[in-house]
Amino acid sequence: MNNQNMAFFSVIIPLYNKENYIESAIKSILNQTFTDYEILIINDCSTDKSVEKVTTFLSEKVRLIQHEKNGGLSVARNTGIAHATTNYITFLDGDDVWKPTFLETIHQLIINYPEARIFGTNYEEVYKSKTYQPHNGSSTLATGFTGYINFFKINVRQGIYNHGSVCFHKEVYEKVGNYNPEIKFSNDIDFNIRANYHFKLAYSNTVQMSYLMEVQHQITRNSILHKKIPNYDIYEDWAKDNPDLKKHLDFFRYVLAKKLKKDGDTSDWKKIVQSIDVKNLNWKQKLLLKCPQSLLLLVDTIKSVLIKYGIKISTYSK
Repeated sequence: MNNQNMAFFSVIIPLYNKENYIESAIKSILNQTFTDYEILIINDCSTDKSVEKVTTFLSEKVRLIQHEKNGGLSVARNTGIAHATTNYITFLDGDDVWKPTFLETIHQLIINYPEARIFGTNYEEVYKSKTYQPHNGSSTLATGFTGYINFFKINVRQGIYNHGSVCFHKEVYEKVGNYNPEIKFSNDIDFNIRANYHFKLAYSNTVQMSYLMEVQHQITRNSILHKKIPNYDIYEDWAKDNPDLKKHLDFFRYVLAKKLKKDGDTSDWKKIVQSIDVKNLNWKQKLLLKCPQSLLLLVDTIKSVLIKYGIKISTYSK
């Protein structure tokens, strides 16, 4: 602990039905080379043996906080923030793991880039067949790069970081608010827009987190029908003088629109597409935006088959 008897990092684990993974997630934190942290596990009314697995790790350093009713990911994250005792807040989902040097890398970013209040690293995607680098903007950076980056300019593919490979100073939440509990899909995208509009991001282009891609109860793999999704139009005023933000918004509109069409929600699909400036999309994205639902589902099936053979394709590359 530091001189104030307060940990340096608060690590928040939102937990819902991850009995097969939660032990590995916790162990990856306990195995960090930087050890000045607290762990807050927010049980969002799991119905499996997740809590039973967690109890063996509880200590002064590892706390379990129980929700009385299931509130979803945003509510669990907000509960963790409310109970955090430190200035630096980071997250790890119950089915992901950190590399041993994740917190050490973030701590070094905090020391070296004092103007930043957001600190992120690269990550890897773990499938049963193979581990991949995400199709994100990290390929435009030098290997091992560390420094300030323009989040909106670089983040028009897969995330330059995900919410398991980023740390926020508490000033960020005080300024922009917490996670919107009404949003049930892409709540992290909505928060990232608010956070990165107001604060600088320091980034390490080293892989410090493993994101498991084929996991039960994974929100990104489920239908978004009848779920509250972000309204990116509310950020258009910010984008008037910020073309990088406008392109960022249009990219994530494209991602949402494609998901909605696959789910058969043509009404919300039309609303979102109307706000897209297609000049901000690449040719593959423009094509898929016009494809019928059946073809989009076929493309997903082909991608799933190719993944099993160690081949990953994406519309995020030009």
